[in-house]
Amino acid sequence: VQLQASGGGLVQAGDSLRLSCVASGRTFSNYAIGWFRQAPGKEREFVAGIYWNGRIALYADSVKGRFTISRDIAKSTLYLQMNSLKPEDTAVYHCASDRVLNTTTPLYWGQGTQVTVSS
Repeated sequence: VQLQASGGGLVQAGDSLRLSCVASGRTFSNYAIGWFRQAPGKEREFVAGIYWNGRIALYADSVKGRFTISRDIAKSTLYLQMNSLKPEDTAVYHCASDRVLNTTTPLYWGQGTQVTVSS
């Protein structure tokens, strides 16, 4: 599985941003894919995840109600719609995939995209 994330940028608090992750290679419908982030000096954390077949979606408590994960199977693309962004959302965001919805150490990782939220 190869993953390519994009869509990051510099925004102000309260703004919205949408991240995309294009998957190629093995993208079985029963695989899961999700978003993780890592801020400077902090550990990597799970943000949101979903199965390609849409069976289950999970969110970190810190983003519930603000972020929405979705996927376009025809385009093999995962999205993360981020609304009401806060400075604490500043991080490098990575997409990752595995056979199950793995919220800690998925097997496949893509390069990250930087999201910076100014106050």
